[in-house]
Amino acid sequence: MPIASLTPELIRRAIRLQERHQISYWDAAILSAAKELAATTVFSEDLNNGQTYDGVTVINPFLPNVTLPT
Repeated sequence: MPIASLTPELIRRAIRLQERHQISYWDAAILSAAKELAATTVFSEDLNNGQTYDGVTVINPFLPNVTLPT
């Protein structure tokens, strides 16, 4: 599995995402790393299901009737 390095630029992007969407830094860091790795989907029960953050869509797999990407 690919791994995103924790670089100063990734941290800056996470902070901007955190401020823009009012989410925790750690959630923003995960989303920023996902974007850096060209992921389009992140599974999380902590963020808003269906919301897209800078091109990364969050899906809560624990909600009833959630359609998982194929």
